[in-house]
Amino acid sequence: MKYSNYLYLIFFILLSCGKNKEKTYPSKMPLTESVYASATVQPDSLYQAYSIVMGILDKTWVEEGDIVKKNDPILQIKNTSPQLNVENAKLALQLARENYQGRAALLTSIEDEINAATLKLANDSINYFRQKNLWNQNIGSKVEYDNRKLAYELSRNNLNLLQRKYRQTKNELETQLLQSENQYKTSLTTSEDFTIKSKINGTVYAIYKNPGEIVNTQEPVASIGRSEEFIIELLVDEVDIVKLKKGQEVFLTLDSYNSKVFEATLDKIYPRKDERSQTFKVEALFKDPPSTLYPGLSGEGNIVISKKEETLTIPKDYLMETSKVLTDNGEIEITIGLQNLDRVEVLDGIDEKTAIYKPKK
Repeated sequence: MKYSNYLYLIFFILLSCGKNKEKTYPSKMPLTESVYASATVQPDSLYQAYSIVMGILDKTWVEEGDIVKKNDPILQIKNTSPQLNVENAKLALQLARENYQGRAALLTSIEDEINAATLKLANDSINYFRQKNLWNQNIGSKVEYDNRKLAYELSRNNLNLLQRKYRQTKNELETQLLQSENQYKTSLTTSEDFTIKSKINGTVYAIYKNPGEIVNTQEPVASIGRSEEFIIELLVDEVDIVKLKKGQEVFLTLDSYNSKVFEATLDKIYPRKDERSQTFKVEALFKDPPSTLYPGLSGEGNIVISKKEETLTIPKDYLMETSKVLTDNGEIEITIGLQNLDRVEVLDGIDEKTAIYKPKK
């Protein structure tokens, strides 16, 4: 009798413990595994417009939100480069042209030296070969013959030297002339008013300067992008980037549209990691975009990397040590597959009839 009471007590304790634990059974259902990403909507071909000259913003031809066509004027810059730069460039160009054309006697003086050296070489050549003929006939002295020969060789070397000097000087003057012409053209361009034009058909989304403010070449003056096409910029954690490939489905929610879900397709993966955020940027395209979009709309995206129409799953919070579950027979090792935020796929270890218990935290 005492033994029977003891068995009943053990059964009651186990039954009471079982009642205190949350229990469930694996179930078959569709399962989709996805990668989370923060999302921002941007116009396609959005770019920052810069000025190539320093100056003062004189006039704005458009306002933010205006539709523009390619080559339409956006902003008018009044250049503040001193006129003295133009005058100096003009004087340098005149001097270079005079030197090259010979009116400044730089090349002319060398030409005169070449003419004189040519005449001297001709005279020394005659004297040398005449003295050489006499020496071959045993007429004259050896000293006189050597002097004529030396004078001829020196004249020939001097003429060659002057001719090389002429060619080198002419090349240098020609280069200086071309450089001066380029500098003069540059000074004319930067001394005139400069108009920034649109490079695409699109919308002016931002103008960063007001008339009268200083414009430099380091800061953008306007932001322009397409108005009929938008892209979705997604930031993906580096641990998930290797799972992505072009063409994967993307489900997007935007803060401006509450809980409505939009479908998109992964279109581009940028290979460079942002070291500050440890994320990679990818781009997706809407399948059916909302009727109204603005640059900078934010939201959340889920990029589908795998899906199954029916598979055995359990709640994710029933897992122990990433791949174990608690059953009536104790802890059992299972093989897991796909997983999302709530559920995980079970490939092996338990079946639909296996009761599993939620572990204590």
